[in-house]
Amino acid sequence: MSVVEIQAVNKHYGTVAALDDVSVTIGDGEFFALLGPSGSGKTTLLRAIAGFVTPQSGHILVDGEDIRDEPVHKRDIGMVFQHYALFPHMNVFDNVAFGLSVRRTDSAEVSRRVGDILQLVELGGFEQRMPSQLSGGQQQRVALARALITKPRVLLLDEPLGALDKRLRQQMQIELREIQREVGITTVFVTHDQEEALTLSDRIALLNDGRIIQIGPPAEVYERPRTHFAASFLGDANFFTGRADGEHDGFGRISADTGSLYTADTMPAHGTALTIAVRPEKLRVTRSSDDNDQLNCLSGQVVQSVYGGSSITYKVNCGEHVVTVFEQNREARPAASGEAVTLSWSPEHSIIVEA
Repeated sequence: MSVVEIQAVNKHYGTVAALDDVSVTIGDGEFFALLGPSGSGKTTLLRAIAGFVTPQSGHILVDGEDIRDEPVHKRDIGMVFQHYALFPHMNVFDNVAFGLSVRRTDSAEVSRRVGDILQLVELGGFEQRMPSQLSGGQQQRVALARALITKPRVLLLDEPLGALDKRLRQQMQIELREIQREVGITTVFVTHDQEEALTLSDRIALLNDGRIIQIGPPAEVYERPRTHFAASFLGDANFFTGRADGEHDGFGRISADTGSLYTADTMPAHGTALTIAVRPEKLRVTRSSDDNDQLNCLSGQVVQSVYGGSSITYKVNCGEHVVTVFEQNREARPAASGEAVTLSWSPEHSIIVEA
């Protein structure tokens, strides 16, 4: 296991900053996600750690050793690509053993280690199969076994589950996490899939325009987004703008175009313009305001109701705002389009974000 340190790394392609003064430390044995939209810099950062991209400035350290200028084959880093990059003319055994073979490892040792790693990824008995005879999930495990068999210091995963269908991807998320925990290897993975990042990682780095916007455990980044971008990219959010308007019952009051809204966050100076984000699942839909004791209440009309089996997604017109609400399907009769409703939520769920 190893510690990876990224120190003020910059990479430009012409006038475009793929990485803009990026710094982050990835802990020993940590499962660390790089999350962001296309062009955010996440893949460039992963490839810089691997050695496929050389930054113009900054340092990349593994266990205190600067590897920025080291060639790829000397970095002792394993990598799994989105489309696995298995050798189609080699069987499973030879694909997995490839890294040991180029290191001229003793054949008996190769056989032992290949057998062990295939058991770990639950592919014992598949040694003689060709990649074309494997399912997508099995190919992914072979690629993972090939990356792990040389016992690298760090494992890099580039959209490792992106080629799988949704059901298999969800299954492989669990299996991949269990394998990583058992091996204990420091792992950095790139994804644009929000659910995947929340499910797999110990911490998430959210990137945009070559910069790290926010770093933290999944629950912290999701529940306490710092910026409008963080709130809107990782999950969904409703945004309300207004001005700081003192306090009420110990909560900060915001004077907004929808009326007075309340937050438990620390308020800026009176009159300061601010934006709050509210997650759709934090709102409650009722047909009357009489049974609501929340400070935050909005009256509106349902304009769309999307039935999802276990859940229902509403679009509610509240004046100039169309508010999204995500509710578990608990009611005997969900609210229908055109129906008047009241939306309410706790001040703790009004998160002040940077616009």
